[in-house]
Amino acid sequence: MSSIYYYAGLRIKGVREKRHYTREKLAEMAGISAKFLYEIEGGKKGFSADTLYKLAEALEISSDYILYGETRDRKDKKLIHVLEKFKQSQSDSLVEIIELIYKISKNNH
Repeated sequence: MSSIYYYAGLRIKGVREKRHYTREKLAEMAGISAKFLYEIEGGKKGFSADTLYKLAEALEISSDYILYGETRDRKDKKLIHVLEKFKQSQSDSLVEIIELIYKISKNNH
């Protein structure tokens, strides 16, 4: 099985245990069988987008966290959208400005 499923299963299990849910309770909340959840958590089975959605909803986490171990924020998309407005020739200056802003904000904390 793909490593993405292996690590996703570990994250699902970790959040489930942190929330003190039994495997049976989470499976019921997500509308899947406890056996299937066991196989997902062990990285033995893949899962559909529908199952991913149901597990994320039941655990009250993002599907990004399950898949990637981090939450990809909408502000990332907003930032990318703004950056795409600049011409390629402006990108080096833009990177320097953003790095300067980061250094200043880091020194103020």
